[in-house]
Amino acid sequence: MVVKGEGFSVNVITTEVVASKQPWHDHWLPFTNLDLLVPPFDVGSFFCYKKYQERDDTTTIIDALKTSLSQALALFYPLAGEIVSNIAGEPEIHCNNKGVDFTQATADVELRELNFYNPDESIEGKLVPKRHHGVLAIQVTMLKCGGMVIACMFDHRVADGYSANMFVSSWADLTRSHPPSFLPSFRRSILNARRPCVYSTSVANVFLPLSHLPSLHTDPKSESQLNQDSLINRIYYVEGDQLKRLQLLASENGSRRSKLESFTSFLWKITASFLEDSGRLGHMCNIAVAVDGRRRLSDGEGQERGKLMAAHFGNVLSIPFGGIRSKDLEEMPLSLVANEVHKFLRSAATKEHFTELIDWVEDQRPTPLISRPFAGTEKAVSIMVSSGQRFSIMDKMDFGWGKLVFGSCHVPSARKDCYVMTMASPMNDDDWIVYMHLPTKHLNYIEARAGHLLKPLTADYFKFYD
Repeated sequence: MVVKGEGFSVNVITTEVVASKQPWHDHWLPFTNLDLLVPPFDVGSFFCYKKYQERDDTTTIIDALKTSLSQALALFYPLAGEIVSNIAGEPEIHCNNKGVDFTQATADVELRELNFYNPDESIEGKLVPKRHHGVLAIQVTMLKCGGMVIACMFDHRVADGYSANMFVSSWADLTRSHPPSFLPSFRRSILNARRPCVYSTSVANVFLPLSHLPSLHTDPKSESQLNQDSLINRIYYVEGDQLKRLQLLASENGSRRSKLESFTSFLWKITASFLEDSGRLGHMCNIAVAVDGRRRLSDGEGQERGKLMAAHFGNVLSIPFGGIRSKDLEEMPLSLVANEVHKFLRSAATKEHFTELIDWVEDQRPTPLISRPFAGTEKAVSIMVSSGQRFSIMDKMDFGWGKLVFGSCHVPSARKDCYVMTMASPMNDDDWIVYMHLPTKHLNYIEARAGHLLKPLTADYFKFYD
């Protein structure tokens, strides 16, 4: 099958199922309470490699990747399973070793010709696979220059970004005949609710049972205007000097804010300006930030508990948020906006927040849940921000044919939620790569007013074509 698109085409050579070859015990793995907070959508990632002088022929590479994938699936066995509903209607993983789709392809394009700024043109439907069934799909594409792109698409209900990074890193290690970097833990009991369940109203405010969604009476004309702008993907880079300036602006009045808090504040504020300037007056402007609870849940619990949490495979996330009317937010100085971001992040960055969240979910089961700012209970624009800096993928994704030269998340274009991820740059430790999945007009507005900060990621930024 040939997939054609603007600039180049991709030839799918074969798609086959890869499963673990080790003896298998068929069983069901329940989701934890924190897994149950994640909606049923996909999230992907892709990793780019330039031509390696001592690279083997394509057949040898593909065979090695499939062999090591089979070994990795013996360790990360839920990824070879399927999601089913139990008798209560809740999703769980049937660990049946049905395997994952593994696609081999070629593309008539060189690595330096890929348009990373516009992944909808260069990545979507070409280099990243669609997940048709199961939990995970993988595609390996050989480029005209001898480079290679390895891409994965996960069901987010099974793995957060931390867990996905664990898997790919270990798969890369096994391909090089090295011990895996991570041995995953699937001990669900470490995230069990307390008896009795105890939680505060502040924790209950983060998510919302779907059964509690109120009827929202809206102006059809206004809603049509709000939803007519399709969401697209863009990738930018931010220079370190610009990040430092932004951090200084956000840290006025003697309170030093992190780079993530500063960038989130900038994004929140410019989104408010976009709403006001586009005539969407009176809308709520929500910003949410994903917080990983692994380290928080092991605070004061000893070294063994810390190791278990660091190895836990699944979702260990909370999504604290702030919501301010666009008119009020637009008028606030950046430092005050940063104070609001710091406030809601600080409320979730504790052990007690996560233990209370686990308890609260226990009391809602089996009712499906949704992040409150994305529940659509009022006229609002809501953006989810996630930090990928902690993954440190550049040194861990070596499959044996050269170091990774660029890696990024990828959100399927069909997803309707606004999403932004910040990542480390492969070129400069002080720079950031920023992935955005936002409406077209929204991105155009940001580019027109913040082009000095967010610069399109093109081949000129990289050195892999030298």
